[in-house]
Amino acid sequence: MLRNISPRRRFSWAATTFIAAIALITGCGDSEPLPPGAEHSAATAVPAKEPTIRIVVLGDSIAAGLGLAEAESFPAIAESLLRDDGYDVKIVNAGVSGDTTAGGLSRIDWVLQTPAAIVVIELGGNDALRGQPIENTEQNLREIVRRARATGAKTILLGMDVPTNYGPDYASAFADLYPRLAGEEGAILVPGFVRVLGQDPTLLQPDGLHPTAEGQRRLAETLRPYLVKCLEAPINSSGQL
Repeated sequence: MLRNISPRRRFSWAATTFIAAIALITGCGDSEPLPPGAEHSAATAVPAKEPTIRIVVLGDSIAAGLGLAEAESFPAIAESLLRDDGYDVKIVNAGVSGDTTAGGLSRIDWVLQTPAAIVVIELGGNDALRGQPIENTEQNLREIVRRARATGAKTILLGMDVPTNYGPDYASAFADLYPRLAGEEGAILVPGFVRVLGQDPTLLQPDGLHPTAEGQRRLAETLRPYLVKCLEAPINSSGQL
């Protein structure tokens, strides 16, 4: 049937037939084009994983876990407890032995170069041990809270106590500054955070100041419900959940 068709026509007809066959096989032919982005539908159908929640503990030797392994410090234990509860968190231990509120203030901006959802402030004990004026301690803590909140972080202020041998007036004024500051600056207060250590001498190392591994666990358990509240609920302007 192709005998009366010129060679050029035969080639054109064969080429057209071949292209049509390929179109049928690949499904291209006259099918409608895919809508924009359809080729990525499989990827977009999978929900993106929520980022790990970053928490920073800005503190002194108690947070740093002086005399213990890093995993025995209360920030590390608190992270483990929260992960056991199903929270995808990473707690950054920014504790430095011997640090004061002035030292914490000097490094808060550096610590928060990577933003955190929650900043826990465990400072002030060394100020009292060195007899620093309470006004200076309060001013430094206030500025730390403000700088942390300016980054969008919730703040938790750990209340500190000092021994009564520093004098009842100093001890009382020192203890009182934490709830007052928390209320004025919108921080969440953990009252008497280290008080549990003074109630049981076996929770302290031989120096009488730093927690044992069990003491650190008790501190982590004390902090845990406040972290959970921060993770689960917003706070109002007075710092209450």
